[in-house]
Amino acid sequence: MEKKLESNFINMVMVLFAVTLIASAAVGYVYTLTAEPIANAKKAKQENAIRLVIPGEFDNTPSADVWKIETTDGNELEFYPAKKDGELVGTAVKTYTNKGFSGYISIMVGFKPDGSISNYSVLEHKETPGLGSKMDLWFTKDGRGNIIGKIPGIAGLKVSKDGGEVDAITAATISSRAFLDAVNRASAGLSDSDSYSGATEQSN
Repeated sequence: MEKKLESNFINMVMVLFAVTLIASAAVGYVYTLTAEPIANAKKAKQENAIRLVIPGEFDNTPSADVWKIETTDGNELEFYPAKKDGELVGTAVKTYTNKGFSGYISIMVGFKPDGSISNYSVLEHKETPGLGSKMDLWFTKDGRGNIIGKIPGIAGLKVSKDGGEVDAITAATISSRAFLDAVNRASAGLSDSDSYSGATEQSN
């Protein structure tokens, strides 16, 4: 009787091992099939965001002229210059913040040559649906917290609750502060001429 139980246990372990092995192989195969399409979709979304945030027409390929700088917390800012006949017409900056209500937020912000904001596009976030998620439209030209045309400058943009002039998303002040933190980080990086020179040299 005891011998039979031992045999059944071993068989169960072998079956479980086989099932686990097959499942792992299947997951790996599916990942291989989907990794490239996911990467391509992400790249396409980024390219669309660049075109959305940069005003007017440009004849270069901003993604081919991208330059980057490393931030103090080990992350990166990416700068995509748009040019028309060799002249800069705007720069799209892929920026981020870790201060969102649910953590990481990534956005693409467009700046005109004078440093004013031309537009933005939210690339990634996990903010609360119906609250922080409203950042997609809240800070646009037609939104209540419109930042289009503003120049963050050295002081940076702040919500009205912090003494600034930007209306925060209703019931989502933390998300609003985080959004502006990302915008201000992009503006500061763009205006840092030393960082620009260093990043340009590194990319060549």
